[in-house]
Amino acid sequence: MLTPPALSLYIHIPWCVQKCPYCDFNSHALKNDIPEQAYIQALLEDLDHDIERYQLAKTPRPLHSIFIGGGTPSLISAEGIGHLLDGVKARLTVTDDMEVTMEANPGTIEAERFAGYRRVGVNRISIGVQSFEAEKLATLGRIHGSEEALRAAHLAHNIGLNSFNLDLMHGLPDQTPQQALADLDKAIELNPPHLSWYQLTIEPNTLFYSKPPQLPDEDDLWDIFEHGHEKLAAAGYVQYEISGYSKPGYQCQHNLNYWRFGDYLGIGCGAHGKLSFNDGRIVRTTKVKHPKGYLAALNNMVKPYLDQETIVADRDKPFEFFMNRFRLMEPCPKQDFIETTGLPLSAIHDTIQWALGEGYLSDDGDHWQITHKGKLFSNDLLGAFMPEDDA
Repeated sequence: MLTPPALSLYIHIPWCVQKCPYCDFNSHALKNDIPEQAYIQALLEDLDHDIERYQLAKTPRPLHSIFIGGGTPSLISAEGIGHLLDGVKARLTVTDDMEVTMEANPGTIEAERFAGYRRVGVNRISIGVQSFEAEKLATLGRIHGSEEALRAAHLAHNIGLNSFNLDLMHGLPDQTPQQALADLDKAIELNPPHLSWYQLTIEPNTLFYSKPPQLPDEDDLWDIFEHGHEKLAAAGYVQYEISGYSKPGYQCQHNLNYWRFGDYLGIGCGAHGKLSFNDGRIVRTTKVKHPKGYLAALNNMVKPYLDQETIVADRDKPFEFFMNRFRLMEPCPKQDFIETTGLPLSAIHDTIQWALGEGYLSDDGDHWQITHKGKLFSNDLLGAFMPEDDA
């Protein structure tokens, strides 16, 4: 028996002005005008199918957060985003303080449009800055300049958002520690309530993977992280997850729901979802990936938006739970494991005892806490929760 956790909604907008060489997300360079009206209609129809398929209306849970990601969602007009959000609220109940985040590229937003998103219900913006250095932005394939990034951050302060985030990368091609930390200093000067500060990784199926750039070595990467963490702490930012830093009270509620093994619907091209049910099932979903295939499902019941649906096996639940929870710095209540996986603590007793013996975890009786050593050896720690024939 599971206790269904909080429910969120992820909405994927797949188009970008151009594909960045490091990006492995489901994004597609824009060749023509966005089919905005048709895509929004498809998103709401996709949501209708999920509500019916999983009988969400019979076991209602209010939406805790919405995250509109991409791609570049700010290519959609404010009117379009408003229509989409109104459609969601007409179909599902929402909490009074629901967080609504939208990703935005500084190169695609103007003051009037930015404020328009706020007027239609977006109360949190995530701005993809990545760097403030022109050379690094060009290497990353970004279409904005540093002045646009600064203007977007100042605007976010002035339009009455509940919060906003700056996305910033380090460990960029040919980047020195001094350059990385200078980027971070500029971000801190802008005083965003939330900073996502993370290292560039080279992923398969990207241009950087086929033509690898020269990245900083391990010693430089460690110096960047160590000194950067000190700078963030001194500026009043608290690290609450691996790459998430916030001023007190400004954690991203949507991401927290992910890492706490919460539930989320996923609509849009290639969107992923996770739903828990009282009978113990945890279902993961993936939607049709390509925009043409996704839009072909519009008003066509023979071609549903759902691409894959899998039930998480009991043997896989501990790994999935801890893969998410160990991203967080907060202690993990043992009761959360029982309620969100439906498994008894005895199912992981031996592995937990091993992790305690290795010094990877501490235990206060009600909570587990990943230690500094556990963070350093996180791959070993997580690997111990994998089923034996998968490890």
